[in-house]
Amino acid sequence: MSNAVKLFVFCGILVVICSPVQLFAQATLLLEEPYSYDGTFAGTGHAAVYLSRVCAQSPTELRRCRAGETGVVISRYHGVAGHDWLAVPLMGYLYAVNHPDDVPLYADSKLIALLRARYLEAMPLPAEKQAGDEPRYQLAGSAYDRTLYGFRFATRPEQDDQLIRWLDSSPNSETYALLKRNCADFVKQIVNFYYPKSVHRSIIADLGVMTPKQAAKSLVRSGKRHPEMQLTTFIIPQVPGLKRSKPVHGVIESVVLAKKYVTPVLLFHPFVVGAVEAAYWAGWRFNPAKDAYIFDPNSADPFRSLERPLTAEQRHAYEDLVVVARKAATESEGVPSWKQIATEARPKLDGEGHPYLEVALEGETVPVGLCRANALHLSGSPELVQELALTRLEMELKSKKPARVSEKELKRDWQLFQDAREAREASLGTAQ
Repeated sequence: MSNAVKLFVFCGILVVICSPVQLFAQATLLLEEPYSYDGTFAGTGHAAVYLSRVCAQSPTELRRCRAGETGVVISRYHGVAGHDWLAVPLMGYLYAVNHPDDVPLYADSKLIALLRARYLEAMPLPAEKQAGDEPRYQLAGSAYDRTLYGFRFATRPEQDDQLIRWLDSSPNSETYALLKRNCADFVKQIVNFYYPKSVHRSIIADLGVMTPKQAAKSLVRSGKRHPEMQLTTFIIPQVPGLKRSKPVHGVIESVVLAKKYVTPVLLFHPFVVGAVEAAYWAGWRFNPAKDAYIFDPNSADPFRSLERPLTAEQRHAYEDLVVVARKAATESEGVPSWKQIATEARPKLDGEGHPYLEVALEGETVPVGLCRANALHLSGSPELVQELALTRLEMELKSKKPARVSEKELKRDWQLFQDAREAREASLGTAQ
């Protein structure tokens, strides 16, 4: 081997050794906004961890993912199936469906109940002692109830294997405790398994109680100090339909802002009154949506194909289009609002498992597809699909800072509206 060749080989090896190791981000801390009772009184939300290399042999047994699988969300729950943690496939956890094409464009409480019931029935969980006693709805369709924030960080395959062995060999019986072993404590344990001491409690902001917001906040701060974590922030928008979820708070922040958040924590921390002011200014300020991308479930690899949020200029342009479209729809033949249509209709699943509505229209029962897979193909009434798409667009464009929708998603919805309008015009032309 010549000296020139030896030098080339040596330099090549040196480059490989000295270059920073590129890790694909394979784990995500999920911070979930509060809703319903929690949104009104506590406001602390929920926390979970998504692992893209780890899949579920069962809800309580983990394994490495096979080709085409997208990983699981694992979290600690209170009063669910008698276990400390449970693992649910990503699409099921977010939308209670198995495929992105099945995610409904608009979801009311009846449709969500149908999707959850079908999904949970297929999960190999022990039967409840009394039906409805356990809050199993938490295992499926989280994105119908609330907006989620993802904080994605890099992991190594060998670390994932070690985590699988650790969780599968550990006792998995329920030990939930609000102050010491809640969902955020579980997330802290998992994230610190990969990056020790990256997630920690806050004595000032949360009185030493681990909260979902503190878990995310401390991880973001660790990510700034450790670029090897390759931390990326994104938003998983709430599916249009139900009442919007509330901003996520910490313990002291809830006291200051809500003034009606009362927990057992306050009883054990008499110094809370003096700490409130300091915590308000020093401990709580954290915006989980800052510099966040938008999650797109329709992408082939949604966690690597994150989208930029809608800009102010793009929002104004689409708002103008939607205002004109709504005015035209109002002036044409009367079609009831989508909310009224959904309230009076019955949700069902077609032969391929896609959701649709049976709508009573002019004395007939008309099917209306609710997802991208069947909205135009199954529906017997293009004007109703047009109203569905228009309603979705209006809800997506409601003022939010930052925007929780991408231009790519809005383009899809606007195209669906246009396709439905063209189909309606074609049907009217045929009738004439």
